Amino acid sequence: MPIWQGRLRGKQWIVDSSQHGCWLGSYEYDKQLIFEKIITPGSVVFDLGAHVGFYTLLASVLVGSNGKVFAFEPIPKNLFYLKQHLSLNGITNVTAIEAAVSDCSGVVSFEESSSSFQGHISSQGNLQVKTVSLDDLISKGEIPTPDYLKIDVEGAEMQVFSGAKSLLKNAHPTILLAIHGRDVHHQCCQFLTSLGYQLQPIGGKSLKETDELIAYWNR
Repeated sequence: MPIWQGRLRGKQWIVDSSQHGCWLGSYEYDKQLIFEKIITPGSVVFDLGAHVGFYTLLASVLVGSNGKVFAFEPIPKNLFYLKQHLSLNGITNVTAIEAAVSDCSGVVSFEESSSSFQGHISSQGNLQVKTVSLDDLISKGEIPTPDYLKIDVEGAEMQVFSGAKSLLKNAHPTILLAIHGRDVHHQCCQFLTSLGYQLQPIGGKSLKETDELIAYWNR
Protein backbone atom coordinates (compact mmCIF):
# COMPACT_ATOMS: atom_id res chain seq x y z
CA MET A 1 0.00 0.00 0.00
CA PRO A 2 1.18 3.61 -0.42
CA ILE A 3 3.06 5.34 2.40
CA TRP A 4 0.78 7.99 3.88
CA GLN A 5 3.03 10.95 4.70
CA GLY A 6 6.50 12.48 4.61
CA ARG A 7 8.99 12.54 1.74
CA LEU A 8 8.09 8.92 0.94
CA ARG A 9 4.39 9.69 0.60
CA GLY A 10 2.91 7.63 -2.24
CA LYS A 11 5.78 5.13 -2.36
CA GLN A 12 4.62 1.50 -2.23
CA TRP A 13 5.29 -0.41 0.98
CA ILE A 14 4.66 -4.01 2.04
CA VAL A 15 2.65 -3.67 5.25
CA ASP A 16 3.83 -6.86 6.95
CA SER A 17 7.51 -6.24 6.28
CA SER A 18 8.10 -3.99 9.31
CA GLN A 19 6.47 -1.68 11.86
CA HIS A 20 3.23 0.02 10.88
CA GLY A 21 4.95 3.37 11.33
CA CYS A 22 6.76 2.73 8.05
CA TRP A 23 3.67 2.70 5.83
CA LEU A 24 2.10 5.41 7.97
CA GLY A 25 5.21 7.49 7.26
CA SER A 26 5.71 8.25 10.96
CA TYR A 27 8.56 5.79 11.61
CA GLU A 28 11.35 7.56 13.57
CA TYR A 29 9.88 10.82 12.34
CA ASP A 30 12.35 13.17 14.04
CA LYS A 31 15.23 11.16 12.64
CA GLN A 32 13.61 11.26 9.21
CA LEU A 33 13.58 15.06 9.35
CA ILE A 34 17.27 15.16 10.26
CA PHE A 35 18.03 12.74 7.43
CA GLU A 36 16.13 14.98 5.02
CA LYS A 37 17.95 18.06 6.24
CA ILE A 38 21.49 16.78 5.78
CA ILE A 39 21.39 14.43 2.75
CA THR A 40 22.08 16.42 -0.42
CA PRO A 41 21.11 15.72 -4.06
CA GLY A 42 23.77 13.92 -6.08
CA SER A 43 25.52 12.46 -3.05
CA VAL A 44 26.49 8.87 -2.18
CA VAL A 45 24.86 7.28 0.87
CA PHE A 46 25.73 3.96 2.52
CA ASP A 47 22.90 2.41 4.57
CA LEU A 48 24.59 -0.04 6.94
CA GLY A 49 21.99 -2.30 8.52
CA ALA A 50 19.37 -1.36 5.95
CA HIS A 51 16.72 -3.74 7.34
CA VAL A 52 13.81 -3.76 4.84
CA GLY A 53 14.74 -0.45 3.29
CA PHE A 54 12.87 2.47 4.84
CA TYR A 55 15.94 4.70 5.05
CA THR A 56 17.25 3.22 1.82
CA LEU A 57 14.12 4.47 0.05
CA LEU A 58 14.35 7.83 1.79
CA ALA A 59 18.00 8.22 0.82
CA SER A 60 17.13 7.24 -2.76
CA VAL A 61 14.62 10.07 -2.95
CA LEU A 62 16.94 12.60 -1.31
CA VAL A 63 20.02 11.95 -3.48
CA GLY A 64 17.95 11.96 -6.68
CA SER A 65 18.81 10.52 -10.06
CA ASN A 66 22.41 11.77 -9.91
CA GLY A 67 23.09 10.20 -6.51
CA LYS A 68 23.69 6.64 -5.39
CA VAL A 69 22.69 4.54 -2.38
CA PHE A 70 24.33 1.31 -1.26
CA ALA A 71 22.24 -0.74 1.19
CA PHE A 72 24.01 -3.41 3.28
CA GLU A 73 21.80 -6.04 4.92
CA PRO A 74 22.82 -9.60 5.96
CA ILE A 75 19.46 -11.20 6.87
CA PRO A 76 17.91 -12.91 3.82
CA LYS A 77 14.28 -12.19 4.79
CA ASN A 78 15.02 -8.49 5.32
CA LEU A 79 16.93 -8.33 2.06
CA PHE A 80 14.00 -9.93 0.24
CA TYR A 81 11.65 -7.19 1.43
CA LEU A 82 14.24 -4.51 0.72
CA LYS A 83 14.56 -5.66 -2.89
CA GLN A 84 10.77 -5.88 -3.19
CA HIS A 85 10.44 -2.27 -2.04
CA LEU A 86 13.03 -1.18 -4.61
CA SER A 87 11.25 -3.11 -7.36
CA LEU A 88 7.73 -1.95 -6.43
CA ASN A 89 8.87 1.66 -6.63
CA GLY A 90 11.03 1.39 -9.73
CA ILE A 91 14.14 2.49 -7.81
CA THR A 92 17.27 2.45 -9.98
CA ASN A 93 19.82 4.39 -7.92
CA VAL A 94 20.19 1.79 -5.14
CA THR A 95 22.53 -1.20 -4.96
CA ALA A 96 21.61 -3.83 -2.35
CA ILE A 97 24.53 -5.79 -0.89
CA GLU A 98 23.83 -9.00 1.05
CA ALA A 99 26.45 -8.67 3.77
CA ALA A 100 27.13 -7.42 7.27
CA VAL A 101 29.67 -4.60 7.41
CA SER A 102 32.51 -5.39 9.80
CA ASP A 103 36.28 -5.06 10.26
CA CYS A 104 37.21 -7.55 7.55
CA SER A 105 35.77 -9.51 4.66
CA GLY A 106 34.80 -13.11 5.31
CA VAL A 107 31.98 -15.23 6.79
CA VAL A 108 30.70 -15.13 10.39
CA SER A 109 27.94 -16.60 12.52
CA PHE A 110 24.92 -14.37 12.93
CA GLU A 111 22.23 -14.65 15.58
CA GLU A 112 18.70 -13.80 14.47
CA SER A 113 16.15 -12.39 16.89
CA SER A 114 12.38 -12.60 17.22
CA SER A 115 12.49 -9.00 15.98
CA SER A 116 13.82 -8.54 12.45
CA PHE A 117 15.51 -5.34 13.69
CA GLN A 118 17.76 -7.01 16.26
CA GLY A 119 19.89 -9.69 14.63
CA HIS A 120 23.63 -9.41 15.34
CA ILE A 121 26.99 -11.01 14.75
CA SER A 122 27.50 -13.71 17.38
CA SER A 123 29.52 -16.92 17.72
CA GLN A 124 26.29 -18.53 18.98
CA GLY A 125 24.35 -17.67 15.84
CA ASN A 126 22.95 -20.35 13.52
CA LEU A 127 23.02 -18.23 10.37
CA GLN A 128 26.20 -17.85 8.33
CA VAL A 129 26.52 -14.43 6.70
CA LYS A 130 29.07 -12.69 4.53
CA THR A 131 30.99 -9.78 6.03
CA VAL A 132 32.67 -6.92 4.19
CA SER A 133 35.03 -4.13 5.15
CA LEU A 134 34.27 -0.73 3.63
CA ASP A 135 37.96 0.05 3.16
CA ASP A 136 38.41 -3.26 1.35
CA LEU A 137 35.49 -2.70 -1.03
CA ILE A 138 36.50 0.90 -1.75
CA SER A 139 40.17 0.01 -2.36
CA LYS A 140 39.07 -2.65 -4.87
CA GLY A 141 36.85 -0.14 -6.66
CA GLU A 142 33.70 -2.16 -5.96
CA ILE A 143 31.92 0.79 -4.34
CA PRO A 144 32.52 4.55 -4.45
CA THR A 145 33.56 6.71 -1.52
CA PRO A 146 30.43 7.76 0.42
CA ASP A 147 29.41 11.22 1.52
CA TYR A 148 27.15 9.84 4.26
CA LEU A 149 27.02 6.71 6.41
CA LYS A 150 23.82 5.66 8.17
CA ILE A 151 24.87 2.97 10.64
CA ASP A 152 22.51 0.73 12.64
CA VAL A 153 24.35 -2.55 13.19
CA GLU A 154 23.22 -3.80 16.61
CA GLY A 155 26.49 -3.61 18.54
CA ALA A 156 29.01 -4.02 15.71
CA GLU A 157 29.66 -0.29 15.47
CA MET A 158 33.36 -0.47 16.33
CA GLN A 159 33.93 -3.36 13.91
CA VAL A 160 32.47 -1.16 11.17
CA PHE A 161 34.80 1.69 12.13
CA SER A 162 37.82 -0.63 12.34
CA GLY A 163 37.14 -1.71 8.78
CA ALA A 164 36.70 1.87 7.60
CA LYS A 165 39.67 3.70 9.15
CA SER A 166 41.08 4.85 5.83
CA LEU A 167 37.67 6.05 4.66
CA LEU A 168 37.02 8.01 7.84
CA LYS A 169 40.51 9.55 7.98
CA ASN A 170 40.64 10.59 4.33
CA ALA A 171 37.06 11.24 3.16
CA HIS A 172 35.34 12.26 6.42
CA PRO A 173 31.76 11.20 5.53
CA THR A 174 28.99 12.52 7.76
CA ILE A 175 27.74 9.71 10.01
CA LEU A 176 24.27 9.04 11.41
CA LEU A 177 24.96 6.48 14.10
CA ALA A 178 22.75 4.28 16.30
CA ILE A 179 24.75 2.98 19.27
CA HIS A 180 23.95 -0.22 21.17
CA GLY A 181 25.42 -0.43 24.67
CA ARG A 182 27.24 1.93 27.04
CA ASP A 183 30.71 0.50 26.45
CA VAL A 184 30.24 0.74 22.70
CA HIS A 185 28.96 4.30 23.16
CA HIS A 186 32.17 5.32 24.92
CA GLN A 187 34.37 3.57 22.36
CA CYS A 188 32.57 5.11 19.39
CA CYS A 189 32.61 8.64 20.78
CA GLN A 190 36.27 8.39 21.71
CA PHE A 191 37.22 6.98 18.32
CA LEU A 192 35.29 9.54 16.29
CA THR A 193 36.50 12.54 18.29
CA SER A 194 40.09 11.30 17.90
CA LEU A 195 39.60 11.61 14.12
CA GLY A 196 38.34 15.19 14.42
CA TYR A 197 34.61 14.51 14.28
CA GLN A 198 32.16 16.72 16.14
CA LEU A 199 29.33 14.77 17.77
CA GLN A 200 25.72 15.94 18.03
CA PRO A 201 23.08 13.92 19.89
CA ILE A 202 19.76 13.10 18.24
CA GLY A 203 16.50 13.15 20.16
CA GLY A 204 16.94 15.82 22.81
CA LYS A 205 19.17 13.84 25.19
CA SER A 206 22.73 14.76 26.15
CA LEU A 207 25.60 13.23 24.20
CA LYS A 208 26.38 10.96 27.16
CA GLU A 209 22.80 9.68 27.36
CA THR A 210 21.83 9.46 23.70
CA ASP A 211 21.90 6.23 21.72
CA GLU A 212 21.78 8.07 18.38
CA LEU A 213 24.06 10.81 17.12
CA ILE A 214 25.36 12.66 14.10
CA ALA A 215 29.11 12.89 13.56
CA TYR A 216 30.45 15.74 11.43
CA TRP A 217 34.12 16.11 10.56
CA ASN A 218 35.29 19.38 12.03
CA ARG A 219 38.94 20.00 11.11
